[in-house]
Amino acid sequence: VQLVESGGGLVQAGGSLRLSCAASGGTFSTYALGWFRQAPGREREFVAAITWSGRSTYYADSAKGRFTISRDNAKNTVYLQMNSLKPEDTAVYYCAAQSYGLGSRVSYEYNYWGQGTQVTVSS
Repeated sequence: VQLVESGGGLVQAGGSLRLSCAASGGTFSTYALGWFRQAPGREREFVAAITWSGRSTYYADSAKGRFTISRDNAKNTVYLQMNSLKPEDTAVYYCAAQSYGLGSRVSYEYNYWGQGTQVTVSS
């Protein structure tokens, strides 16, 4: 499975970005999907996850109320809508796929990873 993120960029604090992650090479509808991020000098951290059906979603406390994860199985794409962005949201954002999983907050439970997309929030 190949995952390709897009949509990152530079935005002012309070602004919004929508990240996309397009998948190919697998049966997209059977994967749970997650978004993680890694800031310089910090460990990769969980942001959000969604089950294979899209019926359940999970968020880090830092993302609740500001970020929304969604998926379109017809387009083999998962999205992360990020609103009210803060400078501390600055990081490389990665999407990940978990085979036949229910979604996880733990990075090592994901089987496939994208290359990441940079998000920079200026103050």
